[in-house]
Amino acid sequence: MMKVGLLVNPIAGMGGRVGLKGTDGVLGEAIRRGAQPVAPSRAREFLEALASVIEAQHIDIELVTVPAPMGADVAADADLPFETVDVTIGNETTAEDTRRSVVALYNAGVRFIVFVGGDGTARDILDSINQNGLDDLMVLGVPSGVKMYSGIFVVNPKDAAEVVRLVAQGTATPAEFEVMDADEEAFRQDRFIIRLYGYLKGPAVPARFQGAKQASPETVNEHEAQEAIARYVIDSMEPGGTYILGPGTTVKTVADLLEIKKTTLGVDVYRDGEVFNDVNEAQLLELVTNPSKTWIVVSPIGHQGMLFGRGNQQISPKIIRMVGKDNILVLCTPSKLRGIEGKTLKVDTGDAEVDEMLRGYIRVITDYNEVRLVKVE
Repeated sequence: MMKVGLLVNPIAGMGGRVGLKGTDGVLGEAIRRGAQPVAPSRAREFLEALASVIEAQHIDIELVTVPAPMGADVAADADLPFETVDVTIGNETTAEDTRRSVVALYNAGVRFIVFVGGDGTARDILDSINQNGLDDLMVLGVPSGVKMYSGIFVVNPKDAAEVVRLVAQGTATPAEFEVMDADEEAFRQDRFIIRLYGYLKGPAVPARFQGAKQASPETVNEHEAQEAIARYVIDSMEPGGTYILGPGTTVKTVADLLEIKKTTLGVDVYRDGEVFNDVNEAQLLELVTNPSKTWIVVSPIGHQGMLFGRGNQQISPKIIRMVGKDNILVLCTPSKLRGIEGKTLKVDTGDAEVDEMLRGYIRVITDYNEVRLVKVE
């Protein structure tokens, strides 16, 4: 019987929909803005999928977790037996709680931890492994943060259950996955600072993992392609239309040609020459007064191909449902599209119905008056 550890960062992702571009150091402000926990529901989704996999595949797994609110409270709601290790967790969870929990799970015989969180949680786990010499520990990330540029994350919680099955059946070999360190304070100042922090050992199941973010190429041809796409978007704009502009340099090119300010790493709204900068979900709901004349303009994350659910959570499932798939403008240069793993786009909005609505094929603008159909998984 394989022991699987469950570790939940209960505050991960709370800064997303309220426009804080992360939660590190700003939890109080996130709560003040009305942020709700994200990680517990993501953990429940994983455990529900895991219970189904265990029943269908008859695999022997023992779930081991840490006290509430970092695992035991969520596990208690699942239809799975579990053990809780003895470790002290603070009322307001910290990075040190995560590091201690990793050691406690390891000492309980766990050699495979599934964590629910973001890049910051991945870094804390890596620190604990390095500081305590836990070199034989494998890790798997269930995405619940805001950015999640590291490669250790699966696409969604259900994928994590399938990876656990493959590990239990001995068909997933270990591999190293990048852990990225993004400066959240710089993000809030609209500066993109990210570096490779290190590597975590995880199960090699490429089809289930999102991959690490890669920066867009800084070449003349790339900028020319972005400008051609942007000019086509502007020439196609309807008078009185509302345009929700997602993060990224390709979408920023649209704003540059319109000669308006764009929050590179945030979400903005443009309507008839007026711009609303760095908006959150609540502000978007106020600004979208006519969904049929509203368009969402987004660009996928390089290499990952993630369209919704990473770094643009302000464009929530509620917003996407209101606007509809036909009014989503996806911008992607040919070189960026070629660099996306599997040549398919991905979505992980946190709402299964919205994810299903977005699946299939979507129109992607790749040049002036050039549109390709690309599969969304």
